[in-house]
Amino acid sequence: MNKDQIKGRVEEAKGKVKEVTGKILDDDEMELEGNVQKNVGKVRAGFGDLKDDIKKDK
Repeated sequence: MNKDQIKGRVEEAKGKVKEVTGKILDDDEMELEGNVQKNVGKVRAGFGDLKDDIKKDK
């Protein structure tokens, strides 16, 4: 695992927690922030996965 995969997965988890907390507290802004953070984490983790796949193919 590379640092992009790890950091992306951590951001994804933090965003999910924030999103669920926003839903529970009926805080639309927090829910939206969590959703964005979760998706940014997914993108970063996906980038890390791609880097790892390219490295393996060499």
